[in-house]
Amino acid sequence: MTAPRTAADTGATDPAAPTAAATTAGTAAATTAGTAASTRPTVHAASGRRLGAAHPRQEGPPDLRLVPPALAAWATAALTLHAPPTSVVTAVALCLLTAGALLATRSRLTERARATAHATAAVLLCVAAAAGSAGLHGADLRRGPVPALAGEYARVTAEAVVTADPRLTRPRVSGNRMAPASVLIEADVRRVERAGEGAQETRAPVLLIVDTPPGAPATPHDDRSSSPSSSSSSSSPSPWLRLLPSTRLRVEARLAPARAGGDRFAAVLRVKGRDGPETVSGPSGPQRLAGRLRAGLREATDGLPADARALLPGLVVGDTARITPELDEAFRETDLTHTLAVSGANFTILLALLLGPPGLAQNAERRGLAPRLGVSLRGTALLGAALSLGFVVVCRPDPSVLRAAACGSVALLALATGRRRSLVPALATAVLLLVLYDPWLARGYGFLLSVLATGALLTLAPRWSTGLRGRGVPPRLAEALAAAGAAQALCAPVVAVLAARVSLVAIPCNLLAEFALAPATVLGFLALATAPVAMPAAQALAWCASWPAEWIAEVARTGAALPGAGVDWPGGWAGAAALGATTLVALSVGRRLLAHPWWCGACALLLVLLVVQPRPLTEVITGWPPPDWRMVMCDVGQGDAMVLAAGEGAAVVVDAGPEPALVDRCLRSLAVTSVPLVVLTHFHADHVAGLPGVLRGREVGAVATTALEEPAGQAAFVRRLAAARHIPLTRAAAGEVRRAGGLSWEVVWPPSGGHPASEGPNDASVAMLVRTAGLRLLLLGDLEPPAQRALAGSAAARSLAGVDVLKVAHHGSAHQDPGLLRLADPRLALISTGRDNTYGHPAPGTVAALRARGARVLRTDRDGALAVTGGGEDGSGELAVARH
Repeated sequence: MTAPRTAADTGATDPAAPTAAATTAGTAAATTAGTAASTRPTVHAASGRRLGAAHPRQEGPPDLRLVPPALAAWATAALTLHAPPTSVVTAVALCLLTAGALLATRSRLTERARATAHATAAVLLCVAAAAGSAGLHGADLRRGPVPALAGEYARVTAEAVVTADPRLTRPRVSGNRMAPASVLIEADVRRVERAGEGAQETRAPVLLIVDTPPGAPATPHDDRSSSPSSSSSSSSPSPWLRLLPSTRLRVEARLAPARAGGDRFAAVLRVKGRDGPETVSGPSGPQRLAGRLRAGLREATDGLPADARALLPGLVVGDTARITPELDEAFRETDLTHTLAVSGANFTILLALLLGPPGLAQNAERRGLAPRLGVSLRGTALLGAALSLGFVVVCRPDPSVLRAAACGSVALLALATGRRRSLVPALATAVLLLVLYDPWLARGYGFLLSVLATGALLTLAPRWSTGLRGRGVPPRLAEALAAAGAAQALCAPVVAVLAARVSLVAIPCNLLAEFALAPATVLGFLALATAPVAMPAAQALAWCASWPAEWIAEVARTGAALPGAGVDWPGGWAGAAALGATTLVALSVGRRLLAHPWWCGACALLLVLLVVQPRPLTEVITGWPPPDWRMVMCDVGQGDAMVLAAGEGAAVVVDAGPEPALVDRCLRSLAVTSVPLVVLTHFHADHVAGLPGVLRGREVGAVATTALEEPAGQAAFVRRLAAARHIPLTRAAAGEVRRAGGLSWEVVWPPSGGHPASEGPNDASVAMLVRTAGLRLLLLGDLEPPAQRALAGSAAARSLAGVDVLKVAHHGSAHQDPGLLRLADPRLALISTGRDNTYGHPAPGTVAALRARGARVLRTDRDGALAVTGGGEDGSGELAVARH
């Protein structure tokens, strides 16, 4: 929950605010000026119950007594989950004995020493409880027959209870193919039976990996045109994705050990998912209701534009199945992924709808639906508790959901008892209870980020807001800036551990998205509740919610598209420590700069220039791209993507690499907005999977491919993508000559009728001889030696002699035909390959052979993106290469 606003925050005077802090016994304490406060307790007009202070922030310093026990329990749980049982028992016993000794001797201590003893004993008791809980949860991974069977990779028949929503893995490139999508299901094995042996009852947490059949969709509820791992043969999602938590299944699977190093699973079950799941018993009533509500929301959003259709279920209930990789990447780049994970922000919005603003929740003048309906404070607390329970069931008990619900429940308990609320103790209590309930949260990055963000809002944000208002910033803007800045300051180091990148647009993007988050969430929840009884009304509400949802998506896409949206940063905890230190220095310098408006303006302008990176300024500073570039080999990792200049803002693209983001970033750096032709040399994933990045925001005239459609799934992906964007699809064959601006090229392979040398997709690669500004460039795709020898003996061989630039075939592999290399005899040889790839590309022998003939050899894994310049119209200009 967000921190409550006080009268002092807004600059307004609240006549209902007490002049001094009232004690829980109802007596008054003297103020520092000696003025006595009234001893009559404040009474709520409707409930007749005594209330706490109206403004928790005016109660003095925050109560931090629960923070050390919560942190100690958190650290203990993280350390003891995989500890040996004897170590856990010893630690619990020592903590209990020490705490008992401290409490037994407290009567002989001074008052200050007694307080210290109490605090120490509380920490030790929490440590003992956390160690015991973590030890029991860790023991689940070792007890019973499942771990031993997993060590033998045994085939078993198991009955398991689903404990979380199934999720589909994102498509990813593995070598030259797309790794098949799998359904991941967390479950508890309750019964396991090996062939020839009796069944055994057990309880072991496992991860089911269900191999989806060919043609299964890449996402369970949306179109699949953005994924090369699917085909058009099936349009319905896997039935495994429709399973609800608490469903009991019977599966035949092969057990395997879980990944070492902290996994919360005793084993992994590999399941062949061709026949669908065999259900032993259905889900519980609450889970069925939650499933109907979530399905109703998806149905209500089916007719919305793509962004709103994908985002609304994520904003409301954390259902991110429809989020495309491109949109997910935009949210990551702008640090807006927290909006897609149901969190305290969602729950706070719902509580504010019920209670009114948090700062007025206990006041007679409180706002919200509950007081308008005449509901008492304790009745409001009961309604809030029911809302918390429903929130967790419908949104699923993820770390952020549990933390939000726990904080809200503690605050509601304080509201029901009439005691003062203090949100820092509420957060500490929530952390303590959650870590004791599920110690695995102690090792979760999501839980860590959630707690850090909430802690920043409760501790740093109020002080920063006060400081900004003191310098003339309007109150609302000051609160928003302080909240976004505080959360970013504490969370950025952890994000750097995960992403090795720091977003420079996170704060402005979060501020812009914040205005739309509340209406999208409220309208989305109303659509969720309305869908089971009145679908037309739910669809109307979803349509209203689509406007703010599309605004959030547009903010994410716009921010991610900025050239300087993020900067690379060292990953790991060393990088996090460095970023934390940098943040402290920046905050210290920034605090001093606030007294100098001109310096502040200069720093703000510098940051804007760094993020926007105006093209003329960038070219002067970085030299990229060089003004007369003719060809650029993009750095796309283990794959191919080349860009051939075809006029102002136009280029022909040859291959698209394995990742849309990488090729899109390369094209944006070259200011390419129009692509007359995309040539896909063959259908291996490291050449075609990045095609959505080429099409992103650009005019594309046509796509040319080889005639051999293998692998079939990736060829179907290209066809779907071209059809979805109404782009003509053509076949390239030897003898074809085309021109775009000052660029011309001839296709020299494959022959139009095929060739006996073609033994697979690599040998069917489209090879091109390109002429630009007097230079000749030979692009060989992934041709293998048989096709290379045939090309060297073809009718086009004469034109291939003595080229200026050679794009070395197949990432510089050892499989090269010496005759073709002698014929081409290039001045410059370029190799596109990924850093630390497992294939040994480029082969040392290939590099040595090229250098032996006098060629200069450059490679993207070491040199980055490579831009070929020079040549001149008559070819007399010097050939040069710029590196990025």
